[in-house]
Amino acid sequence: MKQPVEKNRKAGGEENGSGKNGAGGPGLKLTKKDFATDQDVRWCPGCGDYAILSTTQKLLADLGVRREDTVFVSGIGCSSRFPYYMNTYGFHSIHGRAPAIATGLKVARPELDVWVITGDGDGLSIGGNHLMHALRRNVDLNIILFNNKIYGLTKGQYSPTSEPGTRAPSTPHGSVDHPANPLSIALGAGATFVARAIDVDAKHLGEVFARAHAHKGTSFVEVLQNCPVFNDDAWAPIVDREHKSVRQLRLAHGQPLRFGKDGELGIRLGAGLAPEVVAVGDGDGEVPPSALLHHDERAPTHYAHLLAELAHPAFPVPLGVLRAEDRPSYEALVGEQVEGAVSARGEDATLHNLLHSGMTWEVGDDGLPR
Repeated sequence: MKQPVEKNRKAGGEENGSGKNGAGGPGLKLTKKDFATDQDVRWCPGCGDYAILSTTQKLLADLGVRREDTVFVSGIGCSSRFPYYMNTYGFHSIHGRAPAIATGLKVARPELDVWVITGDGDGLSIGGNHLMHALRRNVDLNIILFNNKIYGLTKGQYSPTSEPGTRAPSTPHGSVDHPANPLSIALGAGATFVARAIDVDAKHLGEVFARAHAHKGTSFVEVLQNCPVFNDDAWAPIVDREHKSVRQLRLAHGQPLRFGKDGELGIRLGAGLAPEVVAVGDGDGEVPPSALLHHDERAPTHYAHLLAELAHPAFPVPLGVLRAEDRPSYEALVGEQVEGAVSARGEDATLHNLLHSGMTWEVGDDGLPR
């Protein structure tokens, strides 16, 4: 386990704010540099992880969270080096098990602000089962999944999100697997907050992370992240500056689904409840904005599933918050159960008495119960 290190800083009279769980307190106002460690950041030049790290460090400083109340838990993979570079508490755990470890930590210490850093391989392959259960339980965690459609740390094997035909050391003739959709998996598991952002779009990424951090319950954010060595430009058709206006769908609660440089295109439901791209306007063959689908983060889950399945080249790729639902968090419900059990037992509610209640026995010198 890694713990935060205090750095020499100029004194100031401001106080920290409050984090996800209201864990603020008196002290010096932190800056982005206060959340950086003295460790050399060991990612390949041009890796999208740098942008995500920078955005996260700035966000936590802006939110005024306390480093001693913040924990980053990761599994195995390039993204899982994240805790080393955050000047907070951190666990670099084992492959795929970060959600399980983070769940135990959050239940034991519900006042902590717990983040899970994972990748498309770590989170959706060996860790898929742990991820699913954290999502359905609605543990108050911020889960960030870096998706570069490849295994980077182990030198470029195809991952659960790799496109069909991906040539890699493990698939020299091309992958024949159907790729997993991280957002659809999260929604299918019952996640209460599901979002997507792009690694190099710092402003939007920070806004999405801030929304995820404010959510009470499991927040799941897929970050489209580039691996310049083993899968360079995997997201180029979407992030390309020349075409991004017609290939990205920026979601805004209560607003129509419009895209294009001037919002000249939109999405409506066609025959058979199938989404379709239409021209927006008042001319021939065009439809008014009122005829478009309007984004609703709290709509029934099937609407968010519809958004999650929109993909290039037939549709623009949705970015932002797809779903945000209020539901009691797992650790809060567990805490209520414990408090109820303790209250019911009264003064007898000690660990010793609980261990010696019910069916108990002593073992004699002969090794037999008596």
